[in-house]
Amino acid sequence: MAASLILASTSKIRATLLRNAGLDIEIVPARIDEEMIRASLEAENMHPRDIADALAEGKARKIAEKHPDRTVLGCDQVAELGGAILSKPASPEEARAQLSAMSGQTHRLLSAAVVYREAKPVWRHVGLVRLKMRDLGASYIQDYVQRNWDSIQHSVGAYKLEEEGVRLFSRIDGDYFNVLGLPLSELLSHLISQGDIEI
Repeated sequence: MAASLILASTSKIRATLLRNAGLDIEIVPARIDEEMIRASLEAENMHPRDIADALAEGKARKIAEKHPDRTVLGCDQVAELGGAILSKPASPEEARAQLSAMSGQTHRLLSAAVVYREAKPVWRHVGLVRLKMRDLGASYIQDYVQRNWDSIQHSVGAYKLEEEGVRLFSRIDGDYFNVLGLPLSELLSHLISQGDIEI
């Protein structure tokens, strides 16, 4: 890229994905109150897809206003089960409750990305993945959370597919990059179309 892309996120996975794709990125975390915004949007009965998009845009906008001469990427991911939004578990007990609720069910991951240029939104995409969870025994859930708490406390739904969490699922429909929280293929297509990266 001629100028580095600003990633308005603290996500190490997103940063790694972008760097592995050969992008020059700068990380400038957007400090927004995600939980308050999410709760407010849920109270307005906003669709989970739109909540993910709004959170991604909020992050991009905040950083783009400070760096109007740069291209800024904001991202967010929402997990949805039966119309209810799941968030990062605040405690091992909450992680166990989330996994118990998802056991034997199909839930959706919505991974949103919004690009700002000259402090204006110019591109957005929300990727969708459907995940069918196996029927999990209570003792397995207990042991799984105990073994993996340090890692899964940072993930919506209390799992990471790149780790032991992959054992929880019998079927996954969708792009793996969306599972990791970034619609990478679509983002790269946009950047290529704008001449930001060569192919």
